[in-house]
Formats: sequence, structure tokens, C-alpha cells
Amino acid sequence: MTLASPPHRLTAEDLLRLPDNNSMEFVNGEIVDKCVSSLSSRTELRIAFLFSTFVETNRIALIFPQSMGYQCFRMLTEDPDRVRKPDVSVIRAERHRALAQKDPGYMPIPPDLAVEVVSKNDLAYEIDEKVDEYRAAGFPLVWVVDPKARTVMIHPNPGKPFILSEDDTIDAPNALPGFSCQVGELFPFE
Repeated sequence: MTLASPPHRLTAEDLLRLPDNNSMEFVNGEIVDKCVSSLSSRTELRIAFLFSTFVETNRIALIFPQSMGYQCFRMLTEDPDRVRKPDVSVIRAERHRALAQKDPGYMPIPPDLAVEVVSKNDLAYEIDEKVDEYRAAGFPLVWVVDPKARTVMIHPNPGKPFILSEDDTIDAPNALPGFSCQVGELFPFE
């Protein structure tokens, strides 16, 4: 009697080897494609542009697009290899310089700010689960940006979440000291 070999269990390293894996995450041993839309993609780009323009002059942080994966979820005993990819993320320069490996495939530390942009295809409970994972992993600040409602839900860690609307001023003093803008500036023109 010949036994079939068990199927290969995927790993986070398998995701790294896939071509065009920028919008894929690794959750519970499975590769999951992130939902996107035209408006959410343009909003991601707008936020990354604003952040990048700001740090170009003061070089206090590194700005990463959705393609940067974070593998810092060791506290999830059932899924320690989890890889999440915030739509935009910020790591303070001194924290990045302190990394043992200067150019890791996945970032082993939480970002100082993670930004999730809501797409028309996202489910609310999936965004909530992701924010809970980020907070459990020690992400100090998470923004959930809703381009349709033109709001940002701020999730400080620790602290209670709160919502800012288009005319409010938004900042991230621990991640991007000195940066601020009106929430409405985060959204692309229509």
C-alpha cells in the first residue's frame, strides 16, 4: 500500500517567493489577497505621498507601502507566522537603524503607525480583527481611513478609539513628530 505524502503546509517564506505578492497576507497558514478598489488605492497613495514628502526634509521615519509585510505576531500561538500588510506604515528611523537585519523580507517589529484604508470590498469585522491583532502585537497607533465617509478612526494603544472627520486636524506625534494636516487632505480629489 502506497501512502500519499501529506500536502506541503505553506509558510510565510512561501509568500515571499511568490511573484506579485504585494497585496497578499499570510493568515492561519493561508495566503489571503487583500481587498482593494480604485478609491482605496488612490487614498493609500495620497497618504504615502503626504508622509513621504514630510519625512524627505527631516528624515525622522521610513514610510512603507502595502508591499511591506509585518511578521511580529508571535503572541498568536495558533498562528505565529502571520504576515499582515498595512496599506501604509511608518517606522521611526532610530528603530529601523536598530534592526539586526537591515533589509528583512518581513519587518520583525511593529510599525509606529499602521494605516488601513477601507475598500468597498472590505468587511467591517475583518478590519476590526486586523486592528485587534495590531494592538495585541504592540502597534502603538492604527488609523482606519474610510475614503467613502472621509473619516479616520484613530486606535491609540493603549486608549479608546475615536473618529476624526474631514475638517479635523490629524497628527501622529510619536510616529511622525511635527506632521499634521486636515483629515480631508488624506483623500484624493474626486
